[in-house]
Amino acid sequence: MNVKIVENPIELENAFSVRKIVFVEEQNVPIEEEIDQFEDESTHFVLYHDGTAIGAGRFRETDGYGKVERICVLKEARKLGAGKAIMEEIESFARIEGFQRLKLNAQTHAIPFYAGLGYEVVSEEFMDAGIPHKTMMKTL
Repeated sequence: MNVKIVENPIELENAFSVRKIVFVEEQNVPIEEEIDQFEDESTHFVLYHDGTAIGAGRFRETDGYGKVERICVLKEARKLGAGKAIMEEIESFARIEGFQRLKLNAQTHAIPFYAGLGYEVVSEEFMDAGIPHKTMMKTL
């Protein structure tokens, strides 16, 4: 598996493709909510395995924090360490960029995954795109 920072339109489309499969097709998030106004200001990441995109995520600065967003892995690649690989690459990028604290909004079923990476819940449950979430933070 190889996580890379998106550098060209093909890699960006690969990341969007994975996001659409996971969020739009699997989780019924409206496409207009999934692909949003923050795409151009975000740094995008795509995870490849044997040349095929199997995971994605993005990172951006907001309110003085590094914000981790849109972490997803295709169903057939879950439980293989793909999500962890994406998160490690994003955290490494954040450190290089000088961020000390990261924030993310986790779907409640994914809280144990993020907690295992050192994130702590800092909010009550809220709904986003019809899915329950909690905000989590981590100090790098």
